[in-house]
Amino acid sequence: MNTELIPVDSKAIAAVGYDGRTLAVVFHTSDTVYEHSGVPPSVYRELMNAPSIGRYYSKYIRGHYK
Repeated sequence: MNTELIPVDSKAIAAVGYDGRTLAVVFHTSDTVYEHSGVPPSVYRELMNAPSIGRYYSKYIRGHYK
């Protein structure tokens, strides 16, 4: 995925990228880019607008999208 990673205000997540289908996430504890395919735009918008991006990621994305 060649999408730009955007820094986010989160204790757990350092940056997020999205190309309309694949979500890329980088955590503060690792330089690894974790990619989740099949993420709809609505889920990306909810993630970016969530009061806690890390909590939203854990509850609605991790384990739900490959």
